[in-house]
Amino acid sequence: MIVVAGEALIDLVPQGTGALADLKPALGGGPYNTAVALGRLGSRTAFCSRTSYDAFGEALLDGLRRAGVDVSGVQRGTEPTTLAVATVGADGSAAYSFYVDGTADRLFTAPAGLPAGTRAVSFGTCSLALEPGASAYEELMRTAAAEGVFTALDPNIRAGLIPDADAYRARFRSWLPSVSLLKLSEEDARWLGGTPRAWLAAGPSAVVITHGGDGLTAHTRDGAEYSVPGQNVDVVDTIGAGDTVNAALLHGLAVRDALSPEGLAGLGSSGWSRLLRFAARAAAVTCSRAGAEPPYAAEVGEL
Repeated sequence: MIVVAGEALIDLVPQGTGALADLKPALGGGPYNTAVALGRLGSRTAFCSRTSYDAFGEALLDGLRRAGVDVSGVQRGTEPTTLAVATVGADGSAAYSFYVDGTADRLFTAPAGLPAGTRAVSFGTCSLALEPGASAYEELMRTAAAEGVFTALDPNIRAGLIPDADAYRARFRSWLPSVSLLKLSEEDARWLGGTPRAWLAAGPSAVVITHGGDGLTAHTRDGAEYSVPGQNVDVVDTIGAGDTVNAALLHGLAVRDALSPEGLAGLGSSGWSRLLRFAARAAAVTCSRAGAEPPYAAEVGEL
């Protein structure tokens, strides 16, 4: 079982140009997209979050169920669902503004335990920036790591939601001893400051950095670097691409029985190259269609 912990929200995606373009609701949120992608790739997956009883909340849970994701541990509340208004640039890149005050996912509380058979837990995005839920997700991360569970972190920075950048950067550094795999975009890496070497020294066994259409690079504890190019594709938008990379990495590691520091260390050049190429192919499929629509296993091919 791979557990994905974090927010589920509704993306309002413009269907034209200008501030008053029609908006189409789409299921989203970084952790939500990661869970859906894992389910579609065939990993046994559970979602750990808090969603609203409103119509959007029901639609989010239905989307997880269709992907085969276990939602039995999802907390529920009467508060509304978080909304994210997307703006898509000429190159397909997406930016967001958020409506988060008083929404259901902010009131997440740490569960008493993880599902039986949990091998990994993935964290990231808004859920680690918005209190009081952020402290609860942090508690879950530290507890899982202390119990020897593989932990993955994608900060997926949304700067508009972070009132004190320096405080968040310090908090990010405090998470690293509890992180097995750190994945982040090069934009996030610049915003956070530091280097892969420094982050590895603080705790993670591997750091994977995405470079948009230019591919991915993995940095490992032994000083090695492994890079693969991006996959050529006609980009519709990049919504959910990084979340798909998260899922592909975790799925690939699970298939290889490498969800451990020892497993990561044993991948070597061939193993890392195949894993990163798999993640690049998966992300390319997501970029080829509108919104966060991760691929199914048959669309990506073999690891």
